Amino acid sequence: MKRIKPIDIAKKLNISTSSLRSYEERGIVPKPSRSSAGYRIYTEEHLAFFDCIIAMSPGFGMDITSAVLKALQRKELDDALWLINSVQVAAFEDKILIEQVNKHLEHLTFEKAMTIGEVELQTNIPPSTLRYWEKEGYIKSKRGNNNYRYFNSYQFLKVLLMKFTQNAVYSHDVVQLKKYIRNLEEYNVEGVKSIIDECQKLLNKRNHEQLHGLYYLNRLCSKLGLI
Repeated sequence: MKRIKPIDIAKKLNISTSSLRSYEERGIVPKPSRSSAGYRIYTEEHLAFFDCIIAMSPGFGMDITSAVLKALQRKELDDALWLINSVQVAAFEDKILIEQVNKHLEHLTFEKAMTIGEVELQTNIPPSTLRYWEKEGYIKSKRGNNNYRYFNSYQFLKVLLMKFTQNAVYSHDVVQLKKYIRNLEEYNVEGVKSIIDECQKLLNKRNHEQLHGLYYLNRLCSKLGLI
């Protein structure tokens, strides 16, 4: 079996050798053997694991990528595939969510107001999260005579857009998207349309990144003799 130096893998993947050690310490790749001098000895199998980490993490996130590769080390292919499936389901739900935002935008009624409980029922977002988003300036509410929070229909749209960011894999694009949502002025319909376009681009980009990651996942499964 061909032996590969850590520095060669690091150069190939354009990462540091400390990143390789970090992945190893977290159990994402199998433990390598050691030379008589104590140096790590990586193989083509290790390289396939490292390739998979770099290829999968942009589209699936590091948590899912780690869980999948740990499952493969245990020869639990079906568990790994169901993890992948759960992320793809979430992406499809995000697509439906953006369609919902479009639908609400077409029938925007400025006079309508919803309590925090009603928003929770329609979005499945807990009041604690809604209060946090309001504290951070992403959404705004008005207080009624009973001191309850009320969200108008425009703020409800912003709630849906913030929900989209929850499922998205953390990236610079998502950070920017949240900034756009925070800076939306009241009743800026064109601004919402622009953010909807950005969300759709992120969804398409995520699909492409996941396809790229799945190619390397398939290669790794083949190398491990799981398919």
